[in-house]
Amino acid sequence: MSCIFCDIVSGEAESFVVASDERAVAFLDINPFANGHTLVVPTRHVTDLLDSADVLSDIAPVLHEAAGLLVDRLGADGINVFQSSGAAAGQEVFHLHMHLLPRWHGDGLLQDLVGTPSAVDDLERLHHRLTAR
Repeated sequence: MSCIFCDIVSGEAESFVVASDERAVAFLDINPFANGHTLVVPTRHVTDLLDSADVLSDIAPVLHEAAGLLVDRLGADGINVFQSSGAAAGQEVFHLHMHLLPRWHGDGLLQDLVGTPSAVDDLERLHHRLTAR
């Protein structure tokens, strides 16, 4: 089965790499939400966040380096980091990837990303459901 991110990692597909090490590669997203939108992928094929317990430690150094570049070189005021696991969450390429989205004050991105307050009893029920043995 073909994986575009595996092809990028191996050098078979064109990409614009901004940081890498033996365990992860950071490259510019070809469909960016903002200037500098960067993806960070593990060099080994991992489908999503639920596929491997240690994958976050594998990519953390490159994730940190790429985030620093976006702030230092582009002057971003902040960074959003997000990841989608599974089609229902919007994952389109089934190779784990973290999005680094540089942000600037007043850029208007993700304006609708505001939750709705929950009642304490709803939170208690949910907490029990998640933690009960």
